[in-house]
Amino acid sequence: MRVSVTVNGQNYVRDVEPRLLLVHFLRDELRLTGTHWGCDTSNCGVCVVQLDGVPVKSCTVLAVMADGHEVTTVEGLEKDGALDPVQEGFVQCHGLQCGFCTPGMLMTARWLLDRNPDPDEGEIREAISGQLCRCTGYENIVRSVRWAAEKEASV
Repeated sequence: MRVSVTVNGQNYVRDVEPRLLLVHFLRDELRLTGTHWGCDTSNCGVCVVQLDGVPVKSCTVLAVMADGHEVTTVEGLEKDGALDPVQEGFVQCHGLQCGFCTPGMLMTARWLLDRNPDPDEGEIREAISGQLCRCTGYENIVRSVRWAAEKEASV
C-alpha cells in the first residue's frame, strides 16, 4: 500500500506492507532511529511518538493508519539547532541514565507541556504513567519536566 506521511515536517511517500508497524516504518524505512522499539506489546512506552499532536505507542499503530497524518518523533523536537526545553531539562536534571526510555518520555513530556504549561508532580507522573524506566526511579524525570515548564514560563 502507498502511504504519504508527514514526519517532522517533511512529507514521505512509500509503498509498505499493510501490516507494517509505524515504529518499523520510522526506524527501517525512514532511518529515524530515535524512536526505540522495546516490548512489542505496548507496555513499556519507549516507542511513543506524536500522531497529529497526540502521543501514541508506535508499536500499536500500523504505518497505513498514519497515511495523510503528521508524525513527530524525538528527532523533530530540536528546532534550528536548539534543543527543546524538555530535552534541555533532561540534560540539566539528569532525567536519563541508559537512555532507552528517553525518546518516549520526551515526546510525552512535550505533549503534556503543550497542553498544561504548569503541571504539578502528580500531573507529570500521570502523563508518564504509561512508560517504564528501569533506571531512574522517575524522580529526575519529574524534575526534568518541571525544569522545562519553568524555563518555558520564563521566556
